This record gives sequence, C-alpha cells and structure tokens, in this order.
Amino acid sequence: MLFNYEATNKIGQVQDGSIEASNLDTAIVALQRRGLVVISIEEERPPGLFGGRFNLAFSRVRSSDVVILSRQIATLFEAKVSVMSTFRLIASESPNAILQKKLTQVTDDIKTGVPISAALARHPDVFSDFYVSMVRSGEESGKLSETFTYLADYLDRSYALVSKARNALIYPAFVILSFIVVMMLMMVYVIPQLSEILAETGQELPIYTKIVVGSSQFMADYILLMLAFLVVVAAFLVKYLPTTAGQMALSRFKLAIPYVGSLYRKLYLSRIADNLNTLITSGVSMVRSLEITSEVVGNEVYREILEETANLVKSGNAVSAVLSRYEEVPSIMVQMIKVGEESGKLTFVLGTLSKFYQREVDNEVDTLVGLIEPAMIVLLGLAVGILLTSVLVPIYDVAAGF
Repeated sequence: MLFNYEATNKIGQVQDGSIEASNLDTAIVALQRRGLVVISIEEERPPGLFGGRFNLAFSRVRSSDVVILSRQIATLFEAKVSVMSTFRLIASESPNAILQKKLTQVTDDIKTGVPISAALARHPDVFSDFYVSMVRSGEESGKLSETFTYLADYLDRSYALVSKARNALIYPAFVILSFIVVMMLMMVYVIPQLSEILAETGQELPIYTKIVVGSSQFMADYILLMLAFLVVVAAFLVKYLPTTAGQMALSRFKLAIPYVGSLYRKLYLSRIADNLNTLITSGVSMVRSLEITSEVVGNEVYREILEETANLVKSGNAVSAVLSRYEEVPSIMVQMIKVGEESGKLTFVLGTLSKFYQREVDNEVDTLVGLIEPAMIVLLGLAVGILLTSVLVPIYDVAAGF
C-alpha cells in the first residue's frame, strides 16, 4: 500500500512524499524512525470507474456511515488517542469518498484551533444540529469519549428502528405497484382482444363483463391522456411537497393512514423520547433539547408541537403541561413525563418511554409484515380472478352452445 504524507523534520521544515507500507500504523512508525513528525498521512487510492470525480458524484454519506464513524471516534478517544490523530486516522481509512473529504476538512479546521463541534457544524449535510450540539456539550463537560459513545448508541438505535419500519413498507409498495402495472397491461392489451371475440358471438353479455370491457376500452382509448395526467400530478407533487405547506400535508397524511399511521406515530414518539433523553443526559438544557429534537424528528406536525413546547417552557411552563394540550401526544407519555419531572428522574422516564415505543414499533412492523403477504396474495387472486371470469365465462357459454 502506498501512503502520501506531510511531515516536519528535526529542524522544523515541512516536507511531503510517499511511503510504501503494509498498513497505516507501519507507515507512521517508519516515518518516525526517520526523525519525522507526521502532520497528515493517507492512503493513495486508485481512481475508480471514469476517475475519482465520478465516484464522488455518485457517493453519499449514509446513516450507517455516521454510526460507524461515531463508534470509531469513541473507541479512539477511550484509547487516549489525540483529537488530531483520531480524525486524521479515520479520514484516511474511510471508504466513503464524500465522508473522507468532509473528515479531511474537519481535520484541517481542528488543526487551526477550531473546536470539534464548530468544525463539524460546517458540514450540516452530514452532521445534524443534534449531532453538533451533543459534541459541543461533550466539549464543555470534558466527556467527549462518553458523548461519542452516546451518539453511536443513539444513532445505532435510530438507524435500526427507521430501517425496520422503512423495509416493512417497501414490500407492500412494490407489490401494489406490480399489481397496478399488471392490471393496466391486461386491461389495455389482453381484454380488448378477448372482447373482440365476444363481440363476434353477438350474445348478450353479463353486466360485470360489460363493466370490465367498457373500462378496458376507456383505458385503451385514453391511455396517453392518463399518462399525461400522471406526469402532471407527479410534477405538481415534486414542486409542492418540498414547500412548508406540502411537508405539513404529507406529515398529516402519514399520521392519518389506517394502521400505518399508528406505526408512524409510535416511531416519532420513540424518536422524541430517545432524542430528549440523549441530549439531557449529555448536559444540554431542556429548551435547547426540545428545539434540537424538533429539527430532527422528521415530521412537521411533531416539529410544530416541540417548537411551541420549547417556547412555552421558556416562559416557565412544565413540559408535561404543554404536551397535554396536543392530541398527537398520548396521555400515557404526558403522565410519565409529569412523574419524571416531579421525581427528578426525567431522563430515566424518557429512556423507558423510548424503549417502550421502540418495542411497539417492532411489534407493529412484525405484525404488518406477517399480514402483508397473505393479504396481497388474496387481493391479487381476487382481482385477476374477477377480471378473467368476466371474460372467460361468456366465452365458455358460447363454446358450450355448440
């Protein structure tokens, strides 16, 4: 492996170059034996397909990358590795091109004396306000290693919970889309050919057959108009959904979907409790914790609730008293927070609530996944059966008449 380095010699002169070594640690040791003080070192990576720019353009930082990053930082801090060495090492070893670039910039900022939290805050597309506030709290309390451990644990829980909920909804969405495509193909290409056979017989068709043939004829005649309508709707949604009103409408729609809305609601409540518990445990004030949680909860309805709660808590109101005004927050959560406030064990209560709603989400996801497959099979069978029966029964009657 080839490593490019920048180092200073015994008289303080900066020099750069490259060194061949089996791994990063071996390269650093070899340079130190030469009397050099390593400033930065990273593996020279070969350009990928069409060069590094192509890889950079199609790379992105995933939630799992930030989870692993936080765990690595916590481990190195616990091992008493310096801040500069920690970020330099992780940057050089990161397999993600964008994250490697971001961490290199963070390392350069830290080298100039910028605090870790401020350096991370310059990359909001990777490190959220929640993440930065946690790190800032760790800097102020002198517990950075514990803070990154909290972050890694929290992000791990959050990633697992969101991934499970998302994966549970991908399957039914795929099946429903496939069902719609198959039905449209049958209505546009198959049914018209069979209807011609029925027309040649001249017999009176049952009412359900007339409905299917008429629907098929309508779709065949206006398929281009229907596709154009779908394109217009899609374009409207692309423009509308990113707006504030669009985000609010989408958030309310998610909560209103039968059964799935309950799943989303418990997912957001688990995220709220977990965020608040993690932030307050790390020393962040209640008001600031509510403000940060509102930004990362992922739903506009709950974002507004948390923002209004933060404003009223500033005026001296209790969190539980404010949350009790909103029907989106269940009474059990309000009562438990009230108990936590009165007993001085709010973080313990929030942690308990987070685990409770996380188990609820897990149970509902498992139930949903268990019901989806048989329900979809029955639905597809009925739809295809009705479609074919409405056409094949008249054909069978004609054949039986000969």
